[in-house]
Amino acid sequence: MKLRVLGLLSALLALLVALVSLTLVFAASRDVTRELQINRVASLNRFVELAAQAEADGSTDQLDIEMQRYSDLYEEGVIVRIGDRHLVSGDLHPDDPGVAETLRRAAMNLPRTELPMVTPWSAEQELIVRPFGTSGQVLGAVVLEVETDDARAAVLQRWLAVVLVAVVSGTALFLLAWRVTAWILGPIGRLQTAVQDFAQTERAREIEEGGPPELRQLQRAFSAMSATVTESLEQQRQLIAETSHQLRNPVAALRLRVDTLAMVPEENRPEALRTVQHELEHVEALLAAVLRVASAEHRATERGAQGPIDTAAITQLPEVDPVEVVAEELERLAPLVAAHGAPVRITGATRGEISMRCNRADLGQIVGELIENAMKYAPAAPIDIHIVAEGRRATLTVRDHGDGLAPDELEQAGSRFWRSAKHRGIVGTGLGLAIVERLAAANAGRFALATADGGGLLATLELPRLTAPMSDPETRRTPEEEA
Repeated sequence: MKLRVLGLLSALLALLVALVSLTLVFAASRDVTRELQINRVASLNRFVELAAQAEADGSTDQLDIEMQRYSDLYEEGVIVRIGDRHLVSGDLHPDDPGVAETLRRAAMNLPRTELPMVTPWSAEQELIVRPFGTSGQVLGAVVLEVETDDARAAVLQRWLAVVLVAVVSGTALFLLAWRVTAWILGPIGRLQTAVQDFAQTERAREIEEGGPPELRQLQRAFSAMSATVTESLEQQRQLIAETSHQLRNPVAALRLRVDTLAMVPEENRPEALRTVQHELEHVEALLAAVLRVASAEHRATERGAQGPIDTAAITQLPEVDPVEVVAEELERLAPLVAAHGAPVRITGATRGEISMRCNRADLGQIVGELIENAMKYAPAAPIDIHIVAEGRRATLTVRDHGDGLAPDELEQAGSRFWRSAKHRGIVGTGLGLAIVERLAAANAGRFALATADGGGLLATLELPRLTAPMSDPETRRTPEEEA
């Protein structure tokens, strides 16, 4: 591609240089010809005046002197015909065919004072002629020989200068075209190689930026896109591998119970069926959680691919009342809350007081996961939900009063399928906090776990909010700047 483009540019530049060069060489020829013609026509007019005066006086002495002086100076011949007489100086002779024809035309009052354009290969001599006489009668004519050697040498010198400039200019333009072609097509070639490599390996790689701003933007967009796709594919592989590992034991246990179901005595069969049903429910819950975490990771990856979180990105998210969402989730979980046997206390903002920018269904799922988590791992202990707005961020915390997690466990709590060793006896998938973390990222938010003062686990969700008009300078700060 580079050679094709460079060849086309070179041909166009060569044509341009050739056209400019031809214009310059013809201009040089015209200038030299015009200068020679002006000089020689002035001499011709001088001799016409002298010839007319000699014809009137009947004396050609002064004319002969001027003709001889001119021929000695310029080495060019002069013929003056007055009546039937011919005065000659230089190498011209009236009987020469060209001179005779020129004199014949002059006798018909046909002057010739224009010189053909001088070129390096023009004739060595040219003839110019002007008749003189009265308005009704031609009394004579002057023929002047014009030597073109010096003019042809001057034209050749100028032509060589033009050719030299054309060669230098053409070379410079070719080098410029080569550099511009490399500047534009080099990044395109690197991008093409990166695309082919990505299609074969499904692995992102950093592209060296270069070329015009539009190509740099395209390279950055491809790098971001390939990194996002690679991250998404890697997450899928990890999720499939981890899900396969987590399903191995439940499926094996289910298979064993189904295989031994026929050998169970009739009176014990209802209990065996309940066990099988329990295993099936566990597998279904695990698969449902896997689908939720896969969806959350996909949306978090999409959010990351959109670039830095700014005011424009936040305004694309809907406004949600967090107090209202918490109330809805508590209503949905009312049977579990009643069975929990401890109060769920809500403090901070009241309904309609503040809002968050996020997907309403995502916020409901986050709140539901956190409340269920607190009831599951801190049974019969109070749960405190606190909602507050601070500047451009709204914070929702869920705190239980259970055993909490050790510092090293807090770092692992957001990993898929991770469960604390002390909670292995409690039914669960180990995906709840992973879902919460991914959904928070998908909504331009942050999620963190910490040990609460006085014990228990403190889960903190931060989501963006817009409290000032868009024209306010405060609204132009990103959540990262505010943090």
